[in-house]
Amino acid sequence: MPFAKSVSGGGLIAWAFTQLLFLTFFVLLTMLTFGVSEVNDRNGNNSPDTVIPLRTHSIYMPYIDQDLQNRWFDFGADTVINTNKYIRLTHDRSSQTGWLWSRLPLTAANWQVEVEFKIEGSNPNLYGDGFAIWFTKQRASPGPVFGFVDKFEGLGIFFDTYANSKQPHSFPYVMAMIGDGNTTYDQDNDGKANEVAGCEADIRGKAIPTKARITYYKENYLELKLQYKTWDQWEPCFTIPNVTLPTVFYLGFTALTGDVSDNHDIISITTNNLISLPAGKHTLKNPIRNPEGSSGWSGLIFFFKLLVIGGLLFGGVTMYRTYQAQANKRF
Repeated sequence: MPFAKSVSGGGLIAWAFTQLLFLTFFVLLTMLTFGVSEVNDRNGNNSPDTVIPLRTHSIYMPYIDQDLQNRWFDFGADTVINTNKYIRLTHDRSSQTGWLWSRLPLTAANWQVEVEFKIEGSNPNLYGDGFAIWFTKQRASPGPVFGFVDKFEGLGIFFDTYANSKQPHSFPYVMAMIGDGNTTYDQDNDGKANEVAGCEADIRGKAIPTKARITYYKENYLELKLQYKTWDQWEPCFTIPNVTLPTVFYLGFTALTGDVSDNHDIISITTNNLISLPAGKHTLKNPIRNPEGSSGWSGLIFFFKLLVIGGLLFGGVTMYRTYQAQANKRF
């Protein structure tokens, strides 16, 4: 009878060990696939796509270190940083300009930049001029185009809140311009001569966080979506097909006020490298936010997890077989 109890207890231990082994495998597999986000194509179908967070082009509170600097971004002109709230490019005062630029160029072929921003001021009826998001070869050069130089080379997305002339659309107005390094921005007509795509968007003074999500697939398309009506409701603004941007460019944010003014704040910037799928057009649904992530370590961590899983499986199977062999000998 004691021998029978030993066999029964051994079987129970073996069963428990097997369950623990499968549970460990499931947890590690979940960790391994955590870096894969859900992607939608134009028809609404889902397919997996790897997203690599780019810490070098992302910024979050408190924005600066103990030396009052940021490792990956420069800021200047009238820009002020409140470490608990925002990076304020301009205050609600006339004749201000401010900028925030990445120190390193962005070289990813496919990428997504999600920006949380806020535009507000004391005057509900008279305000301006707006801010811009840049993907250009130049950087940190103040000028007349929403705080950046004219005749730029690359992409500028303008969040224009003040009409310089009569237009068929309302303001605020969001538009894209692709500069060739020689073309002047049509300042007097709010960029109408330069507009590649645009949309009306009531992005000023909103109660919910206002966000812009820019997704780019090389030689495929560039897309802008905005959040300003309801939380996590993304409104399509424009899609530019068959667009090619410079292979190396800097990420920048600038703002400008003239006789009219507003607070133009950057709350956070999240940039991801997208590993493109072989077929179809895709837009990222839920980008991974990982302030502590680093694109340089992503591949190493991925293979390390594979080794850990393989080692655990091998060790578990070996231990289980050893246990069975010992139990058979006792029997």
